[in-house]
Amino acid sequence: MMTDPIADELTRMRNALRIRRTSVDVPHSKIKQGVAEALLREGFIRDFQVIDTKPRPTLRIGLKYGPNGEDVISYIQRTSKPGCRVYRDIAALKPVRRGIGITVVSTSRGILSDRECRKLKVGGEVLATVW
Repeated sequence: MMTDPIADELTRMRNALRIRRTSVDVPHSKIKQGVAEALLREGFIRDFQVIDTKPRPTLRIGLKYGPNGEDVISYIQRTSKPGCRVYRDIAALKPVRRGIGITVVSTSRGILSDRECRKLKVGGEVLATVW
């Protein structure tokens, strides 16, 4: 049994980026797909797709690199953990690295980036920080 599936997803992405993989496969769940959708909307990943495999579906995340092969994601870290949840209201969601990075937040309106949270004026559980 896995204690923190979101941390597992982020670690798989971090490891794949280190060895310059074009994609990474993770076991599918709705929350992992929501994190991938938020990263796609903000331009940190190329694409993602759900592949129907047995015994459960797989989420394939296409990693993105710059025109000269530089990493688009240079830092990806889990913030809220099962033993220590981190919640932020709208006033506490500040831009990450002066707007270069994002904070992925689980809200009542789905999983959003900090920019989308400020636009919709909602807060929630801070899942990860990416830049």
